[in-house]
Order: sequence, then C-alpha cells, then structure tokens
Amino acid sequence: MKKIIYPRINVFPFSNLLAVLINIAIAYLVYMVTRVAFVLENWSLYSTGWESLSFGDLLAGSLRFDTAAILYTNALWVVLMLLPVRAKERPWWHTMCKYIFVVINSLAAFLNLADAVYSQFTGRRTTATFFSEFSNEGNLGDILFTEIFNHWYFLLLFIVLVAAMVLFYVKPHPTSTILHSSFNIQHSSLKYYLTHSLALLLFVPLAIAGMRGGFTTAVRPITISNANQYVNNPTEAAIVLNTPFSLIRTIGKKPFADPHYMTTAEMDALYTPLHPSTQSLSHSATQPPQKNIVILIVESFGREYTGFFNHTLEGGTYKGFTPFLDSLAAHSLTFEYSFANGRKSIDGMPSILSSIPMFVEPFFVTSASLNDVSGIAGLLSTEGYSSAFFHGAENGSMGFQAFARTTGFQNYYGRTEYNADSRFDGDKDFDGTWAIWDEPFLQYYALTMSDMPQPFVTAVFTASSHHPYNIPDQYRKRYPEGKHKIYKCVQYTDNALRHFFETAKQQPWYDNTLFVITADHTNTVDHDEYRTSLGLFSVPIIFFDPSGELPRGMQTGVAQQIDIMPTLLSILGYDKPYIAFGKNLLADSTSNWAVNYCNDAYQYVEDSLLLLFDGQKPTALYNYVGDPLQKNNLLHSQQATYQTIVHRMALRLKAIIQSYMSRMTENQLIVR
Repeated sequence: MKKIIYPRINVFPFSNLLAVLINIAIAYLVYMVTRVAFVLENWSLYSTGWESLSFGDLLAGSLRFDTAAILYTNALWVVLMLLPVRAKERPWWHTMCKYIFVVINSLAAFLNLADAVYSQFTGRRTTATFFSEFSNEGNLGDILFTEIFNHWYFLLLFIVLVAAMVLFYVKPHPTSTILHSSFNIQHSSLKYYLTHSLALLLFVPLAIAGMRGGFTTAVRPITISNANQYVNNPTEAAIVLNTPFSLIRTIGKKPFADPHYMTTAEMDALYTPLHPSTQSLSHSATQPPQKNIVILIVESFGREYTGFFNHTLEGGTYKGFTPFLDSLAAHSLTFEYSFANGRKSIDGMPSILSSIPMFVEPFFVTSASLNDVSGIAGLLSTEGYSSAFFHGAENGSMGFQAFARTTGFQNYYGRTEYNADSRFDGDKDFDGTWAIWDEPFLQYYALTMSDMPQPFVTAVFTASSHHPYNIPDQYRKRYPEGKHKIYKCVQYTDNALRHFFETAKQQPWYDNTLFVITADHTNTVDHDEYRTSLGLFSVPIIFFDPSGELPRGMQTGVAQQIDIMPTLLSILGYDKPYIAFGKNLLADSTSNWAVNYCNDAYQYVEDSLLLLFDGQKPTALYNYVGDPLQKNNLLHSQQATYQTIVHRMALRLKAIIQSYMSRMTENQLIVR
C-alpha cells in the first residue's frame, strides 16, 4: 500500500494560528494608517477641538471599531486558515488564503481612503444609504476618476499598502516532505486535529465578542452611534469609526427617507418641531427661576404597575406594586393618559432627554445618530447649568455614554465611577448581570449631586427592574416571587426610590429642584387594557416640585416622553429657539396628541382617538377612551364626522412624519 505523504509544520503545532495573529496585526496597521490619512486630509475639521480630545479615548475607540470591522471582513479567511483538515496544508491552499486576505483588506483600505475625500461633503463616514442615495446617478465613474487624479497621494498610499500586505503576509512554513510510519502519521494527525480544532473553537466566541464590541451581557452590539462616547462632538466620531464597519452595521437598516407627503409650507402650517420661545411660570421676564432638574428614567416601570394611575382597574381593588411612587404622584403634576415614544431603552433616552421619538428604527442605531443633536443638558449649559448623566451599568453600556456626551451632558457617572467612590462598596453592589443595584446607586446619585454646582440638570437610568429579574438577597423575603417575576423588581426599585428621596430631602439642593419620574418603556403586562398596541406604550410621567410652585393633580389630556424637555424648558423660562418634536404640556393652546411607532405602523393619539397609519394610508381608528381594548374600528364608519376626523388626523400625522424624516436626512436637529 502506498504511503501517504504529508507536509510537516516545522514551527510548532500552532503555526497556522501564529500566522493568523501576525496577519491580523497587519490588518490593524493598515486600518490605523488609513485613519491617520483620513484625519490629515480632514484636519481643518478636527484641528480646532483636537487639543481637547483624549488620545487614550481615540485609541480605545479606534481599536474597538477596527476589531469589529476586521473580524467581520476576515472571518472566512480565519476559518480557512484554521480548518482542522490536513489537506489544506498544500502550498496552493495558503496562496489562495493569502490573496483572499489581501483582496479583502485592500478593499477596506480603499474604502477608508476614499471616504477621507467623500466625508468632507457629508461630515460623517459613509453608510449603506450611500448606495440608495446614488442609485440613479450615472456619473459616479467620472467622479471617481477625477477624485483619484486630484488625490493622487491616496492612490500612491493605497498601492504601498497593498504591496506591503503582499510582501509581509505570513504563511505557515512547511518543511521538506517526510515519510512517516503509520504510528507517527496517526500521532501527528491527532495532535494536528486537536490543536486546530481548539484554535477554531476559541476563535468563534472571540470573534462574536469582537463584532459585538465586548463580552458582557451589558454590552449590546455596537453601532456607529457608540463612536460618540470617545469624542466631543458627532463630527469627530468619524475619526474612531472606519468605513467598512459603518457600511456593514447599516446594511439592511431601514434608512430615513422624506416621504414628500406635502410641500414644506403645508407641512409647517400643520406641524413644526421648532420652538421659538417658552414662557416662565413665574412670569418674570428678567430673572427666570434657576431650578435644578433631576430626571429619573426608571427601567421598565410600566404605568400598569402603579396603583395611582389605575384606580378603576379590577373594579377599583387594584393596588399595584409602587406604594411610594403612588404617594409621590398624589402630590405631583400628572396626566390622565401618558405614553412612551418607543419600546426599548435606547428609544427612551432620546425621547426623554432630547425630544426625539423612535420612528422606524431606534435613533441610536441609524446613521442619523451622527447628526448635530442637542438635548436638555446641552441647551441648559448655555444658561450656566452643570450637568451629569448616571447609569450604574458598565461604562459605554447601551450606547448611553455616547448619547449623553453628544447631547451636552458634561459628566458621566457609571459603574467605573461608582467603584471608585470609597463611600460605597463598589462591585459588591453589582447585580451580576447588568449594573449596580438600584438602591445603592440611587444613593450615590443623590450624594454626588451635592458635589455639583447649582443650578444643575442630571438624569439617571436605573437598571434593577430588568431581566433576569433579580433583587438583592436581603429583599427576597420582603418581595417574594409574584405572578410575574418583574413584580418583585418593581417593588424593590420603588423602595429604592423611597430611600433616594429620603436622602435627597437632606441635601441643600432639594427644595430648589424639579423632579421628573418616568419609565424608558413598559414590560410584562397582565391586564387587557395594557396589551393593546397603545397600552404597550403606557408609562407614568410625573412632575414633582417640592416647593409647590408647580401645579399639582391629575390633568386631563395626553402626555408623552418627548413632551418632557419642552415642558421643563418652559418652566425654566428658556427663551431661545430649539428643536423638540414634543409639546409644552403647560401651554394653554396645547392640543392633546401623542405619537409612536409599533410594528411598522405609526400610532397617532389625538384627544380620545387613536389613528393607525401604515406610512401610506390610515388602517384603523379607535376611541381608546371608550374602547380601551381597541375592538371597534371606526375607520369605515358611515358617520361623516369620523371621515372628517380621519382626514384631519392623517394630515397632521403626515406632517409630523415628514418633518421628522426630512430633519433626520438633512441634519436639521438643532437651530443653526
């Protein structure tokens, strides 16, 4: 029988893995060189604020996004290199792998260098929407040729980079072919298969973590908006991003597009998010009140969990799970109907802090997240306010740190800062999954605000009322497992809020502070009224003023998360123009409306009616007050009054949608 001849790897069993590691390092170097070229080409955009940027942050952000892009684009090549198949150790196989690597990373280098030129016109890295934006253009070839001629140095750099990858690419080095005895062949093959199989199995979780942007459960897959946490403004985000990542992470995302329902003049006559001014409740034109603002965004605290907002539920016997919040709401300004503008945590933060609702896709994960955008912190900073955002999760979790910095929060306090505070127990208070338990973190929040100069605006995002629905051991007997697991978490967080306010009352800033309490979104529901498409958005919105200057009691009407910012600015007497898609809840002329997006349908509430709209036409009309279960569709009612109402509501909703989409696509989210 003819003996089988195998090439023998001479370096050591992991020679293929060593080659992978060295070549990946080459890819990192290529990405970094093209980034330097990008910055130098666009130096006029970055030079002014360059000295205020942190080199450490820039490097960390660049490596994070480069890791994701390199793993996305080189995954096939790595698998081909590490397959536990002896037959692949032929020279032709590794030559094939070499040119796959070179071609893929040459394309990445080309995209990065080309974007160094194109981004000058867009102010951002190119995303997948580029292809739809220019799908009908026939002159791209001419433009590309002209720009290559004008930027010949990039062509030269590209050639150098490709040549370097060809020259320095590392192949596994087989030695002379040796005939083995049957025993040696079996022994060598076993070692080969084990080491290569182990290397391939190790690569899979590492690649997934790299593509996601981290290992922990607190890290959601990073998107282009996460770049904002490493820089000072959205324009600079292009520095730490790379174009392959921007393209990959936006492929398949539904881009914002102006539907052109009507002319701009017709749209503005029906609706505009431009707020020209607000009036102070004190009616003082010279010195508006300088109240502190504290916004508590409570994870998953659906309106259904409260007793105060559900006094008629279960025949008037329903007590809910939030005795403290109920007692606070009784002395606060609240609204008969109040809604979230999204269904995820990443929807709640822009809605509450920047008055930006979620339409089609979460604002965080779209290319529009790199628009110029502000929020209550940024606007009040011009009035001398200090600001800080608090979130007890791993810093950078959920993209909150990036968004907080983008919208003007001067400081960010997360798990890292909590651990550094000697007054608390650090990671002993970590819940093991997401964040620091609510009770200690809210105490940290209260005490840290006492170190801030007044007036200040702060926001905290709690975390304990979240899957997997755990609470600290000392509270397990006090809040036993109920019908739904989240109930014990809601009770725990409600008690944490009680302790927060007890501590806050002892602080020097308390009496001069306006508190807002709301939820990011709803969660598990138990009553039919909250299972409807509208009920799933029902959250409490509570304005509490210890001084008693703010009106108290349940107000007739409709409130939504995006109304919080314009209402607060009105109370403070902020008199500069700004963009907010919501309304001032205290304006006498305010119409009672709210809007959200649910399963590819827009929901528009006006007074007691709910209109569902698929983007082209109305699909349903309900009287959600008289018909809370949304069973009776009035859309095709023979009553002429309803037809008139549907037409009017649809026009107003179209104006809201068109205004939103046009401002997203044209980067018009701030007053210029």
